[in-house]
Amino acid sequence: MSDQTQHLRALDRKHIWHPFTQMAGWMDENFPVIVAGDGVHLIDSDGRRYLDGVASIWTNVHGHCVPKIDAAVRAQLDRIAHSTLLGLGGEASIRFAAELAPHLPGDLQRIFYSDNGATAVEVAIKIAFAYWRHVGRPEKKIFYRFENAYHGDTIGSVSVGGIDTFHSLYQPLLFDSPVLPYPYAPPFPKERDRAAYAQDCIAHIEQTLREGAGEAAGVILEPLMQGAGGMHPAPSGFLRKLRELCNELDILLIADEVAVGFGRTGKLFACEHENVIPDLMAMAKGISGGYLPLAATAMREKVYDAFLGEHREMKTFFHGHTYTGNPLACAAASASLKLLLGNVLPELPAKIDVFSDALSQLEKLPNVGDVRRVGLMTGIELVADPHTNAPYDVDLRMGHRVTLAARERGAIIRPLGDTVVLMPPLAMTADQLRELVAITGEAIEAVVEEQQK
Repeated sequence: MSDQTQHLRALDRKHIWHPFTQMAGWMDENFPVIVAGDGVHLIDSDGRRYLDGVASIWTNVHGHCVPKIDAAVRAQLDRIAHSTLLGLGGEASIRFAAELAPHLPGDLQRIFYSDNGATAVEVAIKIAFAYWRHVGRPEKKIFYRFENAYHGDTIGSVSVGGIDTFHSLYQPLLFDSPVLPYPYAPPFPKERDRAAYAQDCIAHIEQTLREGAGEAAGVILEPLMQGAGGMHPAPSGFLRKLRELCNELDILLIADEVAVGFGRTGKLFACEHENVIPDLMAMAKGISGGYLPLAATAMREKVYDAFLGEHREMKTFFHGHTYTGNPLACAAASASLKLLLGNVLPELPAKIDVFSDALSQLEKLPNVGDVRRVGLMTGIELVADPHTNAPYDVDLRMGHRVTLAARERGAIIRPLGDTVVLMPPLAMTADQLRELVAITGEAIEAVVEEQQK
C-alpha cells in the first residue's frame, strides 16, 4: 500500500459520507481509491486494475476515457460549461434532444431535462399529477407502485418505491401509494410454482386497477427488470398487458427506464421489447455514457398539450433544476448516443449470448439459488441450503463478502443483500465478459468454502 493510498483513505474516513454505507464498518475497510479509468477497467491509487463489473453503478456504456466522448466534452468546454434553460435555449441540449427524440418510443417527443434518475421520476410524477387537473379530472390522484420497486431517493420517488430496508424510516414524510404485487417469485421456497405465482399476481393487479381506476393517476414500473430491488425479471408479455390495461382504464403508464435504458436490456429502451409506448418515461444513468450527471423525462404529446394555455390559467409546469440541460453533459450524451447507435447496439446480441453462456456455469454452483438476467443485467442469488434455497442469515453478509473476494481477484461488483449484481459496460468484449463471470464464480466458491469451515 502506497503512502498516497494511506493518505487518501485517511482523508476519506475523515470527510466523506458514502451512499448506502454503514460508516461504522467502513472505517475498518481497506477500500480501493479510484484515480483513473482505462477502457472497462478502473485503476486505484496503488496502480491495481479492476474490471468495472457494475459500470460505475450502471452508468458506464462505452468504458472510461473514450476518445470521441472526451473530445466532445473538451470541444464543448471551449465554448461554454453551463448556461440556464430558464428563458434561454442551449445549443447542446437542443441538439441532443433532437438526436434522441427519433429513437424514443412512439410519440414521446417532448423532453424535460433534470439531473439524475430520482429527479427524472419526480418530474414524471408531478407532470402526471398536474395533467389530470389540467384536463378536468382532479379526482385522479393516486399512483400505484410495485413491491420491491426502486425509483430513487427523493421524497416523491421514495413514495412510489417499495424497498422497506431503504425507506421505512421516512414513511411519515411520504404520500400514500397503493402497492401492487410484482409478478416475480423468489427462489425460496424452492418447490413453489413460480409461473402460477406470477399469474396470480397479474390477476390481482388487474382486479386492483379496475377497482381503483376512477382515482388512479398513474402506474409506475421498471420495464422488464426491477433493478435495486434485487434484479427481478418480469414475465414475458407482462409489460404489454399492463399497457393495454392502462389504456382501457385511462391510467397513465410511467416507465422508469433509468437503469434499463440505453442498451442494458439489448435494445435502446426496455419498452421496445414489447412494443410499448409509455405515457411518461424517465431516463438517466447511461444517458451520458456514464460521463456526467444528466436525466430526462419524455412524455406523449397529449400530456404536454395539457400544460398549454394562457398565463392566467396557471398551467405552467413550475419545476426546474439549476443544471437542467447542462451543455457538457448533453455534449457527452450526444457523442455517447452516436456510438451506441453506430456499433454498440448491433454487437450486443452476440455479447449477450456469451454472457448468458458464461452465467450458465454459475447456475451449477450449489449455493447459487438463482441467476436472473435480462440483456447485460444480472442478479446471482446466494442461498444457504441448496436443497430448499433457504437464504443465509443476513448478519453473515455473504453478498458483501463475495464482492470483497472479487475485488481481490480484479473485478468490482456489488451486492443487493445476498444477490450479487453484474451489470458491465456494454463495451466489454466477449473475453472480458467471460473473465468477469469467472472471477465472480471464483469469489462465490471461496466465500462459501470459508463459511463452511
